[in-house]
Amino acid sequence: MIEKLTYFEYTTLIGLYLSNNLEFLVLEAGLGGEFDATNVVVNDLTVITTIDLDHQSFLGDTIEKIASTKLRSCDNAFIISSQINNEVYEVKNLLLKDKKEIELKKYPLSVESNNLPQYLQNNLQVALSVLEYLKIDCNNYIIPKLFGRFQKIADNITIDVGHNPLAAKAIAQELKKSDKKVILIYNSYKDKDYKEVLRILQPFIKEIQIIQCDDKRMLNTKELECFIKSLCLNIKYFDIMNIRRDNHYLVFGSFIVVENFLKEFNSL
Repeated sequence: MIEKLTYFEYTTLIGLYLSNNLEFLVLEAGLGGEFDATNVVVNDLTVITTIDLDHQSFLGDTIEKIASTKLRSCDNAFIISSQINNEVYEVKNLLLKDKKEIELKKYPLSVESNNLPQYLQNNLQVALSVLEYLKIDCNNYIIPKLFGRFQKIADNITIDVGHNPLAAKAIAQELKKSDKKVILIYNSYKDKDYKEVLRILQPFIKEIQIIQCDDKRMLNTKELECFIKSLCLNIKYFDIMNIRRDNHYLVFGSFIVVENFLKEFNSL
């Protein structure tokens, strides 16, 4: 029996072919870990980003199992970003004791960088540490425009393609800085921990507007409605014509949610 490549395996293969003659190759693990398609490449440097519960059906149902699956993909040197679960460091000390750990440094950030959300500042510090290790000049870096990562597309509208509790925690940190509650425009894939996401964001939500997404992977809207009601939050269905300047909106819940919102927003 011949098995077909998955979409991610296919695009990884194409990416490897097209980058054959490059000096540096950066591969982002999709699902993450030793069973990821990108793990066919022996890596010189592994960047371990913040690990939390996600993709449990594939990676494991505890932080220790997920961290183990991800860290076993490290072949040589590694750098580890700031973590919110101490279990990650315990697994790192166990599995990577024979690997070379690169120091995560704290660089003075530009004024522009200091305006980034904290989690993006943390990511920037990791990137600068990697550049220094590779002996690439990082003194005159330019902040890239990251689409969909706590991005303001209007004075009162922020979009974010995060879809798990870790992303929700990062957003909650930013929302704490303001005394304004947001209207959350939301939907979720059925395999995501939407209950924990909404519990984390609940203190900052004025109302939830469910945006329709035509995809069989999406959660049943009746199930989503039922849980939102259990949090005693107001529910409406999203209508672009009801966007008001005196409300603040957060569009959150994966790429498909943001994409559907932007289609309607850009058609105005």
